[in-house]
Amino acid sequence: MTMNYTEGAPIRDTKAPEGPIEDRWEKRKFSAKLVNPANKRKLHVIVVGTGLAGGSAAATLGELGYNVTSFCYQDSPRRAHSIAAQGGINAAKNYRGDGDSIYRLFYDTVKGGDFRARESNVYRLAQVSVNIIDQAVAQGVPFAREYGGLLDTRSFGGAQVSRTFYARGQTGQQLLLGAYQALERQIAAGTVKMHTRHEMLDLIVADGRARGVIVRDMVTGEIERHTADAVVLATGGYGNVFFLSTNAKGCNTTAIWRAHRRGAYFANPCYTQIHPTCIPVSGDYQSKLTLMSESLRNDGRVWVPVKKGDTRPAAQIPEDERDYYLERIYPAFGNLVPRDIASRAAKNVCDEGRGVGPGGLGVYLDFADAIRRLGRDAVEKKYGNLFEMYERITGEDPYTQPMRIYPAVHYTMGGLWVDYDLQSTIPGLFVIGEANFSDHGANRLGASALMQGLADGYFVLPTTIGDYLANGPYGEVDEDAVAEAETAVRQKIERLLTNDGTRTADSYHRELGKLMWDYCGMERTEESLRKALERIPELREEFWKNVKVSGTADELNQALERAGRVADFFDLAELMCIDALHRTESCGGHFRAESQDADGEALRDDENFAYVAAWEHGPEGPVLHKETLEYEYVKMTQRSYK
Repeated sequence: MTMNYTEGAPIRDTKAPEGPIEDRWEKRKFSAKLVNPANKRKLHVIVVGTGLAGGSAAATLGELGYNVTSFCYQDSPRRAHSIAAQGGINAAKNYRGDGDSIYRLFYDTVKGGDFRARESNVYRLAQVSVNIIDQAVAQGVPFAREYGGLLDTRSFGGAQVSRTFYARGQTGQQLLLGAYQALERQIAAGTVKMHTRHEMLDLIVADGRARGVIVRDMVTGEIERHTADAVVLATGGYGNVFFLSTNAKGCNTTAIWRAHRRGAYFANPCYTQIHPTCIPVSGDYQSKLTLMSESLRNDGRVWVPVKKGDTRPAAQIPEDERDYYLERIYPAFGNLVPRDIASRAAKNVCDEGRGVGPGGLGVYLDFADAIRRLGRDAVEKKYGNLFEMYERITGEDPYTQPMRIYPAVHYTMGGLWVDYDLQSTIPGLFVIGEANFSDHGANRLGASALMQGLADGYFVLPTTIGDYLANGPYGEVDEDAVAEAETAVRQKIERLLTNDGTRTADSYHRELGKLMWDYCGMERTEESLRKALERIPELREEFWKNVKVSGTADELNQALERAGRVADFFDLAELMCIDALHRTESCGGHFRAESQDADGEALRDDENFAYVAAWEHGPEGPVLHKETLEYEYVKMTQRSYK
């Protein structure tokens, strides 16, 4: 079968130390070069993004004594999308005494990711998780506590222990406020210079190193150049390529995509996560979707009618005519199976004609049993703000009738390729949080995004970036490299503004998103991916000929911002489909209909695909570099949650 790419040399992570896995992070911390306090003051780091990863990284680097410049496109650092995270953050504290350990969190994460993540990185994440909780508590993050005052935990998908710490249904908000306070302290101390409402539009690469960024002041339209000794990208995921997702409308791929065009390899772009519990689409006019936290599956039971086409209200369907299908198919984990499995199961029952609500695209999440068992007050204490949000959006009361939910795009496991030090293939460019690919394999477990963002920002990056900066400062930046990047940005803006078309960027984005959802969504086939790869370039060409961007470059211009982001989504969408087409196995969130077992579960092909696909942006099209995944501690097996 013909492919739209070429294969290059394999790639390897050379930074992870050898030896027992539990000693590797300590070894790396010791072998990493140090920078003394006087020299830190001579070094400059740019951090793009102020979510959990970027906010914690900028704060920590500032506290260490580096000169930090931080950028975000929001009007305040605390409006980064991490604020929307609801359910919790994992940590192997084992306060419950229920059998948890660092090794079990490591094992659950590798298994949850369907054996497509690096062991070294995941083990370090599990080790560092215990420090994050202490850090957050010290900052005053108001985690839920039991009656006796001890920190409370709950269960999340893919685990049989309670290791998820939470602050009602707004854990991301509370953790982000903790990181934001630490960041503001450093801004006041003068170590961090903050630029809000600035969007990164290109990476400056000089003499083979990342040396700065070109940004646009979103209020005045001014194009600015900022240089440094190293650049850190903490710009989140690319789920909005699907148009409808649980991501904030501003979330985009521009920062990492433009770094990719400058030489940073993009790893596993086809690994996208569809979250099983979201409020279903309600009409064609909708521009985003709303998540209902996975924590609800602790007490909510998922079901559909046994009979096809049963349109009776939920209350009129007797117990023996309900199919609690997750409990039936996966008795060991029940409603707390991992997200990819829960989402596909929901799709399957809806495809059978047993879905509920408009168009049959929904399943019930029912709290009647929990309310009977615990009482309404106890349920309200745990989930009150989520129930209120659901009622405001749907007009239905989840205390008296079941919620209706359906899967939606939520998180992206793919991202820029990084080594154990979180450094990309461009020396001096570090990538943290959801923007990198490193820890979740083909499927992230619930409550692990907050864990990874804070692990990277507070604990990992501040250590590993020192190893790179110890050889700095890196001197003046070549003016030609800066000018070339700035010119490229100006030309792209000019091209969009002078293009007097008839359609908005949003209308193209909606069409691209529908195409991606239909052909590269929850289920992919060779036929669907080839259709997408035929249609995306046509639609992109039409976009560049016919997009209408009103206004000018030197003012607040949201039409211009959107058009630039949609242009990058087109290019990314093509690479996602190429990646999905080349990976003929099913694994985690990447489900190829041709590769499933007799029960319809994902069927991996470890012999041919136990590797990370790291894509280089080549002049003649994408170039695939494979990083072989080796498992010493966890045996690759067919995942089972039964």
